[in-house]
Amino acid sequence: MTGLPALSAADGRVHARYWLETGDDPERTAAVIAGEQSSGTFTAVPGETPALKERSGARVERVHVLGRVGTPSLPTRQRAASYTQCVLDLSWPLANFGVSLPNLMATVAGNLFELRQVSGLRLLDLAVPQAFVDGCPGPAFGIAGTRALAGVARGPLVGTIVKPSVGLSPAETAETVRALVAGGIDFIKDDELQADGPHCPFDERVRAVMAVVREAAERTGRKPMVAFNLTGEVDEMRRRHDLVLMQGGTCVMVSLNSVGLTGLLALRRHSQLPIHAHRNGWGYLNRCPALGWDFAPWQTLWRLAGADHLHVNGLANKFSESDESVIAAARAVLAPLSARNPMAAMPVFSSGQTGLQAAPTYAALGTTDLIHAAGGGILGHPGGIAAGVAAMRQAWQAAVAGVPLTTHATAHAELAQALEVW
Repeated sequence: MTGLPALSAADGRVHARYWLETGDDPERTAAVIAGEQSSGTFTAVPGETPALKERSGARVERVHVLGRVGTPSLPTRQRAASYTQCVLDLSWPLANFGVSLPNLMATVAGNLFELRQVSGLRLLDLAVPQAFVDGCPGPAFGIAGTRALAGVARGPLVGTIVKPSVGLSPAETAETVRALVAGGIDFIKDDELQADGPHCPFDERVRAVMAVVREAAERTGRKPMVAFNLTGEVDEMRRRHDLVLMQGGTCVMVSLNSVGLTGLLALRRHSQLPIHAHRNGWGYLNRCPALGWDFAPWQTLWRLAGADHLHVNGLANKFSESDESVIAAARAVLAPLSARNPMAAMPVFSSGQTGLQAAPTYAALGTTDLIHAAGGGILGHPGGIAAGVAAMRQAWQAAVAGVPLTTHATAHAELAQALEVW
């Protein structure tokens, strides 16, 4: 939030920042939220002593008033002449919940959203102390490990998604992968809708696809990374992971909002492969500006739990998210979680992507530590898949060199062709 200092957990407490709207006095509402999310009750009870409140109570660190509006943003039992919008900073002692991601979430994003004093509330940021970071598993591979397994030392990982999303058989999926591998792709992923249906069972798909990948690796010495969607119950995910590993695979994928924090934690503690984390369903947490989460605190939890790659949407995407929001999400994923333990993860750009987004993406981030997944941007190239992959790489070469695409295209036929259809 402009004009406010960044959150810090240097004092050993957990700190959270919210956008808050209330028809009551904002200081009083802040105190109600702090009590609700720590030691407070609506009526006095034995044992709720001043010493207990001092030891375990949430602390209101700041109430920064932004302005007033005449109409509440969300339905509320309160009826007021006007409603105050503000930024609220709260903190909690770590001893309230210990190093527990599910209970951290219950604390910073629990019952406070439905309090009757609240007509709008959004979690903007989160800072956890070093002891919490050190107690979480975090990404096992992150950026460096992903690059090593994919064999991509520099530049972005150029990737794509198997399409159609569902309906292909294991053999048809393998033939699609064969064409992509032959075209020089770095990264391939299942669509989040492709899991273990009767038309394309997970086990059969993995065996068919990895036979293609292994054969190509033996021939060329290079193994592209394939993220198989193993989303399911915990025991299913562990078993599916083991099959991918046994078949020589180098990545697994999971839908975060489907498996939850405990599901990802269980997979992370079992996994010997990078975890590609898909955020499908993110819109219901984020799209209402007066309710929900910003991406920065949300991705913090998933990185602490062990996500190696995190989807951030893409510039000029097919969804409702603005370019500014997409870049803020990518910056959040790349930002270290602490000086001692950065827990680096790799942002994944997707959704209607082509080489046209390379230059603005690079200009905004200043790094190629990312996966750029293009479907039609590669598969729709008039020269075929190999030309589509080459054109995407050429677009990124131009972006890093600061050369306009049209200029770079004069010496690169694949890019020139792509510009006719992108």
